[in-house]
Amino acid sequence: MKNIPISAMIGLFFTSVYFIMAVFAPWLAPYGMAEIVGDVWEPSSSEFLLGTDSIGRDLLSRMIYGGRTTIFIATAATILSFTLGSILGFFAAVSGGWVDQAISRFVDLIMSIYRLARAVAVDITVMDYVEAARLRGEKIGWIIFRETLPNALSPLIAEMGLRFIFAVLFVSTLSFLGLGVQPPQADWGGIVKENKEGINYGIQAALYPAYAIATLCISINLVADWILNRTTSLKGGRG
Repeated sequence: MKNIPISAMIGLFFTSVYFIMAVFAPWLAPYGMAEIVGDVWEPSSSEFLLGTDSIGRDLLSRMIYGGRTTIFIATAATILSFTLGSILGFFAAVSGGWVDQAISRFVDLIMSIYRLARAVAVDITVMDYVEAARLRGEKIGWIIFRETLPNALSPLIAEMGLRFIFAVLFVSTLSFLGLGVQPPQADWGGIVKENKEGINYGIQAALYPAYAIATLCISINLVADWILNRTTSLKGGRG
């Protein structure tokens, strides 16, 4: 822990808090997600820590459930695109020849992740330990998962963090525009939309989810930067 910079520790702390709240939302939320428990836009109090929203629901509960929705959707989308793009990129780089060319024509679906995975894998596949694995007669699966992937994890994890940030912002934007998660379900972008009129009256309800989106994205970015900065050169393989 002593080698982790303060910025990364801050990022890890807030990221962990948000993910824990997302996982344990039903146990942490004081009220139900759609339960009307008070008057419209009540101020913060011992009963409602963040006050109530535009129709009298507990804002803290909406925030916790909304974070769960936002984080789960963004995580699922990121893992799916990251996994598929990385496997295709590794497979193309290790196979080479017509296989590389054929997969490259299919790349428009997941362009940036594929390109990063392939670029990293191409650099790794020319290493001596990969050539030694080929000479030993190792199969392509071994070369991908035992030789290439372990040495490509740092830049790919950093890229995954950036993709997660994009997914969070994309999901939140869709909901703010009314095209994403629909009421009474909650996500952070939708909570901003539901309470935006309160800003005209000095009510903070719409700002809390905006703060949450900003702090989550900044925290993920701090962690991704730290992981990327640790990658100064390719590590030696198992060879």
